[in-house]
Amino acid sequence: MDLKTTLQSDLKDAMRHGEEIRKSTLRMALTAIKLAEVEKDAHMDEGSYLAVIQKEIKSRREAIADAEKANRPDLVEQAQAEIKVLQNYLPAAFTDEELESMAKAAIREVGATTMREMGQVMKILLPRLQGRATGEQASQVVRRLLQ
Repeated sequence: MDLKTTLQSDLKDAMRHGEEIRKSTLRMALTAIKLAEVEKDAHMDEGSYLAVIQKEIKSRREAIADAEKANRPDLVEQAQAEIKVLQNYLPAAFTDEELESMAKAAIREVGATTMREMGQVMKILLPRLQGRATGEQASQVVRRLLQ
């Protein structure tokens, strides 16, 4: 069962059990997936679904920062609850060592030696992450390795 089907099934369960946060979060995630499918005009693969979930989590983290600035603990709490729901659908994250070894392999593949070649390394590395690390985490590791 793919991630989209799992989300749809879990949404039905949340509706049956009256879990409001879970229900609204899953609806937002499914809407984001449908929007991404319409934009690409094609069915997406599992990696694309994971990327959408990661994007939604990133959006919630940004909302937390904004809510903290505005002194809105209620919004912070809601966004944290939504992140918790969404994280259940991501695979286990890479350890720092695993991410670094993948970055080193991508650097060797490209033959990169300077920061100017970071884009080429990231182009190879990002599809391999498959939702187990963010682009920002990968970028930090590659930047550190190339300096």
